[in-house]
Amino acid sequence: MSELAKLREKVSDGLGLAPVAAQPEDRVDATRRHAGTEHEIGSGPISLYVAISLAVGAFAAALIALAVPYVITVALASFFGAVLVGVLLYALFGKTVRNTDALTEDLDVRLRQTQNRSLIAEMQEAMGDIVVIRNLDRRIVEANRIFREMTGCSAPEGLSCEEIGIAFRPGDKVHAYDVEIATPFGQRIFSWHDVVTRDLASSRLLISSIARDVTEERLALAEREDARLRAEKADAEKARLLATVSHEIRLPLSGMLGMNHLLSQTKINEEQRNYLDGMKQSGQSLVQLVEDLLDYSTMEAGRFKLNPRAENLRRLIESIVEMLAHRAHEKGIEITSFVSPDVPDYLDFDPARLRQVLFNLLGNAVKFTREGGVVIRARMVDGELQVTVEDTGPGMSESEQARIFGEFEQAGPMSQRSAGTGLGLAISARIVREFGGSLTVSSHRGKGSIFTLSFRPGGAPVAVPDPGRRRCLQHTNVLLIAPRGVAGAVTMEAIEAFGGKCVLIHQPEDLQKLQDGAADLSADLTDIIVDRRVSLLFRDALKDWPQQNVRRTLLVSPEERPSTMHVSFDAWLIRPLREKSLIDVLCGRLRGIERRDALNDNHPDVGFSSRLKEGASGVEILVAEDDAVNARIIRAVLEKSGYIVRAVDDFQALRQSLELGAARLPHLVISDLNMPGGEGLEVLPELLGMLRGERNIPVIVLSGDASADTAEILLKAGAAKVLTKPTDPRQLVEEIRRMLEAKRLSP
Repeated sequence: MSELAKLREKVSDGLGLAPVAAQPEDRVDATRRHAGTEHEIGSGPISLYVAISLAVGAFAAALIALAVPYVITVALASFFGAVLVGVLLYALFGKTVRNTDALTEDLDVRLRQTQNRSLIAEMQEAMGDIVVIRNLDRRIVEANRIFREMTGCSAPEGLSCEEIGIAFRPGDKVHAYDVEIATPFGQRIFSWHDVVTRDLASSRLLISSIARDVTEERLALAEREDARLRAEKADAEKARLLATVSHEIRLPLSGMLGMNHLLSQTKINEEQRNYLDGMKQSGQSLVQLVEDLLDYSTMEAGRFKLNPRAENLRRLIESIVEMLAHRAHEKGIEITSFVSPDVPDYLDFDPARLRQVLFNLLGNAVKFTREGGVVIRARMVDGELQVTVEDTGPGMSESEQARIFGEFEQAGPMSQRSAGTGLGLAISARIVREFGGSLTVSSHRGKGSIFTLSFRPGGAPVAVPDPGRRRCLQHTNVLLIAPRGVAGAVTMEAIEAFGGKCVLIHQPEDLQKLQDGAADLSADLTDIIVDRRVSLLFRDALKDWPQQNVRRTLLVSPEERPSTMHVSFDAWLIRPLREKSLIDVLCGRLRGIERRDALNDNHPDVGFSSRLKEGASGVEILVAEDDAVNARIIRAVLEKSGYIVRAVDDFQALRQSLELGAARLPHLVISDLNMPGGEGLEVLPELLGMLRGERNIPVIVLSGDASADTAEILLKAGAAKVLTKPTDPRQLVEEIRRMLEAKRLSP
């Protein structure tokens, strides 16, 4: 049997593989070996039978010769001779026939095994696999052709792998290694596997090994890992770049918007105020652009996270609508909202992110709508919150709808595309996906668009009708006089949803038809709501009708002053309508115009009120700001509010002003995050630790870094508030008032 065939058989047996085929000369050797074995097996029993028979015959003949007559002796000898001959014939022919059949069957099995072994050995060599057998001293006993070719060693027997130059690197599995071999084709990496086997001929233990070339796989894996590390490094560098650029942009923006605010507090004419409003809107658009870029970068880096909490959805939607109302009214379009009574007052969601999404959807709707109006509706559908934003704009084609949620994609005419980056809807869609919901669009050319946002708020109850809210206007019968458009239709929808009755008319002719056709209308009428835009058309018709005492309410825009209202009206409402204001007026609980400040989310007492100035008397605030323009703005805002201001421009001066030996300590500190004298995220936590305890000095940090991680670090260190630049002066003053009030009340 050839050496290669022996090697294949031993490796296949040792690795537990299927038996291997033999070459034709191997088959001849195997046949001869099996024939010799057959002869040995057959001759052994025959010799044993002959010896036993002769011994028995001789013994019997001796006994007979001694004990019986001659004739009987001859007869007995003949009998035993016949028995002996029979035994010999059985031993010679009967056993041989059975052994021949068994050996033939065994030979066929062994031939099939050798064929399988040969096939596997051929496959291994065709695939370039190394096969090698070593003893327990790790000396090579046998090796295949591939091993000899790859190592360049034609006679490896007796050598160890290390002596040949093979370097083993431990792998993740036992008896599995990555092996580096300097081949004639260059440095190659093989995946090497060992298994301990027993040699059938000598019964000694051997180490059987098989190895496969995985150089390309390992190189590809290393390239992927290197690419991943480069991508992570690039993301980190991009994040640092955006953070730096954001800070550098926010700094002058803060100065621009702050000076704009201070200038708006002086005596200026209407034309100058319009110019300031334009400057303010441009600055806020630039702030929104910075926010979009930062959000996009955060999402791309996988660091985006939500901060859900219980929030009033009605107030959120109404504040967004009021923020955009001025822009919509300037274009001559209507904007309104309606939240179904099915929606609970408080739902669990991230208010900042939902505000961002809705502001983007409504802002786009106002931007692209030239006539008609925009309406936002909210309702509960099978436990999910569904918010729709519908406009009467130009609409979109199917191709535009298919790509509208992509990055840097925009629809509409080129003149309007230039007004943004095309990131708003892409960011909104990704935020909604983080909510676990969806953002879709339905649109037709010339008929407007409907954006639908759906998600399941945390802990949101199934939509169950609220009997109290649905019946709060059940005794109300309203005549609504308003121009054609979404505002009047939605107002009527709201009155009916709360249990009231409402009739909507647009022209004086409609009122005349109503008076002629419904005689009992005036008897049941409780309220008349007149939109100021059509009030002059109905002034004479409503002067003496109806006769009974009916409450008359005038609906005005935020830009109109109460002094222009006609004395014949009992109450006033402001467009866009608030749900609570509408219900309070119709129930007689509210008569005048409520105060609104949409830019500050409708918080009361925000601004330079007399109450603030009274509470600010004698209060000293330390301002740490290295930018001269921003320091001047903060000083002016605080001094106008009645505070005493002391300013420093670096961390060293700030630290000296807050040390225990300082001449006087401030009541409150406002500090920039980035100033000379140290790293803000290192210096400020140290200073905040100094101010804890008995001194109890609140610290407001102004930061150009809008990331949540930065704010979290500062808040955990003890900062009372972290405000992002550019900071709204009104919000800053309100935060100061709130903190000083809390400090005064604290024990």
